[in-house]
Amino acid sequence: MVELHPRLQQDTRALGETPLCWIRYMNDRRFPWLILVPRVAGVTEWHELAVQQQQELLALVNRCAENLKRVAAVDKINIGALGNLVPQLHVHVIGRHDGDPCWPGPVWGNGAPQPWPEGESPDWLQPLRESLSDRCA
Repeated sequence: MVELHPRLQQDTRALGETPLCWIRYMNDRRFPWLILVPRVAGVTEWHELAVQQQQELLALVNRCAENLKRVAAVDKINIGALGNLVPQLHVHVIGRHDGDPCWPGPVWGNGAPQPWPEGESPDWLQPLRESLSDRCA
């Protein structure tokens, strides 16, 4: 049984899941930011997934990026799978606005996260959940 890395558990909130992935959002009000985490034990790199899993993950990344851009009305989508601090394979899908707190630089290491207060969530969360509902539980 694969478990979500403690750092991802701490820094993100649940949005939904597919048979392959947990879909979570970063607990940071500054950015519309998704984290897709394959539920495959021991995988730290994309190429370690089976080819079918890679294709399924790519399709989900694309679908999340397309829908996040639309529902959060962002200018740009950044996608990355760094894994330098959290070895468990996870893919970042980040909505960016010209003029956001880190623009045009990367979000990593720039400024302090601004967590959502308990009981609050992003305005874009429910429309995104609905746009992914045929893929997410």
